[in-house]
Amino acid sequence: MPRDDAKLKEVEIPTRVDVVSDRDRELEPEFDADSSLADTTPEPQFRRAERRISVRKSALPKKTASRIRIAVMVVAALALAAVAYGSVYHYGTRSWRFRVDSSDDITISGLNKVTRSQVMEVLGADIGRNVFYIPLEQRRMQLEAIPWIESANVMRLLPNRISVQIQERSPIAFAQIGSRIQLVDAHGVIMELPRRTHYSFPVVLGLSESDPLSTRGAQMKLYSRLINDLDAGDAHYSKDLSEVDLNDPENVKVTVSDPAGAVLVDLGSDQFLERFKIYLSHIADWRAQFQKVESVDLRYDGQIIVNPETAVAERRPTPTRSHAKAISPRRHRGH
Repeated sequence: MPRDDAKLKEVEIPTRVDVVSDRDRELEPEFDADSSLADTTPEPQFRRAERRISVRKSALPKKTASRIRIAVMVVAALALAAVAYGSVYHYGTRSWRFRVDSSDDITISGLNKVTRSQVMEVLGADIGRNVFYIPLEQRRMQLEAIPWIESANVMRLLPNRISVQIQERSPIAFAQIGSRIQLVDAHGVIMELPRRTHYSFPVVLGLSESDPLSTRGAQMKLYSRLINDLDAGDAHYSKDLSEVDLNDPENVKVTVSDPAGAVLVDLGSDQFLERFKIYLSHIADWRAQFQKVESVDLRYDGQIIVNPETAVAERRPTPTRSHAKAISPRRHRGH
């Protein structure tokens, strides 16, 4: 259907329309160029970054202040500890509660041969003394100077007691010291014979009180080796010995008790049991062969000398033939 242009009218369409109301007109003077509100118009702003300013809250750095605070706390703790220690020390050394009042406050154990009076001769001076002032190490050394005491342990028991534990020596032989018979232990310590006691030991010869303890200790070590050898197994041959001569460490001499007469046997420095068995196996033959057997030398392998002193005398020049015949050789070879 054909368009009817006659009905169309040309219309101008405005591109911008300003609409101003009455209120806008009333506010227009307030937003003129001189008004302060004109600055509120958003405009692009280009400002420099503000520099951060540090604010110091204390006169000292934080780390230094922390260290000082810890140091003050440590010093305060040490001061408190020192005060506490001083108070305790003063109380402990001054209070009557820590004073040893009598011998009843001293406990002694382990006494057998040593008497309590011997121990109290050492500790008696501590009665009435504060328990903290008693020199325990010095008292231990004084107690161990008593020959029968091998070791001593001195302890302080609070509040006011002293405990002493004694370990006595064990004798293993009698010792001929000059004209006296005493006891000796495995270390060579010589002890007096206690009263009302009974021992059954050989008598050891060759010990001297003037010799150092190390010398006597070495001699008693040799003696112990001899006894252990002779008592090995169920033999217990040491019970047949009456004397052991240790004057010569290279030749241990034993005196054997025998109903037919004591015999001195030279055993050398080793093989004690083997050589003693040779003696036991031949002594009856020797007694049958010789009028009297006084000594036997078993130190040499494959050779036994009976009555060696007599044999030596035999080799000396003799005045008459008849006398030489009377002391004919007494040497036995073989086992």
